[in-house]
Amino acid sequence: MENKTMIPFAEGLETIKRFALPLGTEQVDLFRALNRTLAEDVFSDISMPPFNKSAMDGYACRKSDVKNLLQVIEEIPAGSIPTKSIGENQCARIMTGAMVPEGADWVIMKEHIEEVGPNLVRCNRETVNANICYMGEDVKLGDRVLKKGDVISPSHIAILASVGCYKPMVYKIPSVAIISSGDELVEPHEIPGISKIRNSNSYQLVAQAKQMGIDADYLGIVRDDETAIRNVLSQAIEKYEVIVISGGVSVGDFDFVPKILKELNVNIRVHGMDVKPGKHLLFGEKENHFIFGMPGNPVSSFVQFEVLVKPFLNVLMGKTVDENFLYLPIAADYKRKKADQLIFVPVILTKEGTIQPLEYHGSAHIHAYTFANGIMEMPQNRLEFKIGDIVCVRPL
Repeated sequence: MENKTMIPFAEGLETIKRFALPLGTEQVDLFRALNRTLAEDVFSDISMPPFNKSAMDGYACRKSDVKNLLQVIEEIPAGSIPTKSIGENQCARIMTGAMVPEGADWVIMKEHIEEVGPNLVRCNRETVNANICYMGEDVKLGDRVLKKGDVISPSHIAILASVGCYKPMVYKIPSVAIISSGDELVEPHEIPGISKIRNSNSYQLVAQAKQMGIDADYLGIVRDDETAIRNVLSQAIEKYEVIVISGGVSVGDFDFVPKILKELNVNIRVHGMDVKPGKHLLFGEKENHFIFGMPGNPVSSFVQFEVLVKPFLNVLMGKTVDENFLYLPIAADYKRKKADQLIFVPVILTKEGTIQPLEYHGSAHIHAYTFANGIMEMPQNRLEFKIGDIVCVRPL
């Protein structure tokens, strides 16, 4: 494919985004809800606390009696209901989280009490806090506690449990298949023969999907054979909502994927962008099934998954958060020979809040990403950055 047929990366990204819509919804158990996206607002079915409760172990009394000799009339463990009302110069021994009895409006810390006789106590120092958590002071009945689009975190799990939402409604996770193509590929457990290389792309792509909470299926290596590729792709399109295939999407004599997808009535919406690495990336769709054809070089597949596939999958899963870009000063001059494409470069986000480019030899140099924690964008028509220039970085 000649460069003149390439479209700008931004145009390709917008084209792909147009086909990204949230999938259906489902209810899941709380233990399976982590990192899922809420498909509806969640409201509290109770006030929290649901009653006035003691914030610590101590003695519940009337504030006006704090300096007086107090008679202990009851003990109130957490989870029990007080049976007596607190009157003048009376108190109840109370545990943390227990219901404050009627008549009491103050809890004296246990450490501030001395026993002066059978069931008689006195506060031995000045008290300034009521030590009571009041009914509804955190959440009132009917309050919205989480909203549609929130990605469920561990603290959200606690909130859902506390309001009785034990099966939250969330967006579905897409079914994803990962495929690698190429006669040169062998699996990692094999010793590569002459002209062979180990298949790293698929394992990398499966890991990237898993990092998003998606258990992608690896369908193996398919050889550079039209029949084999057609069989694998046709079966995958029937079964999976998203297919990611690396290799076979460029313009070589054995790059059969685009031709076969067209034969399978897949609408190819993007094929080639002015970007490096990954300029030959392909995106197609057929009846709500989506195919990403990734270049075979490992950096190309890694980067294009991060900048294109991940945002697409996030929308399918109902995530509405904007992508996390940082704009920070670069810590060293950075130059390139040509400025005809947008390029993505591995970088380190330093403790000083700057960006340090890493040594990078091109789209086969996956080892450059071993220490990278960000991807820097260098726009088309920009030949160099000078120290202190503000650059756009996508954290990894």
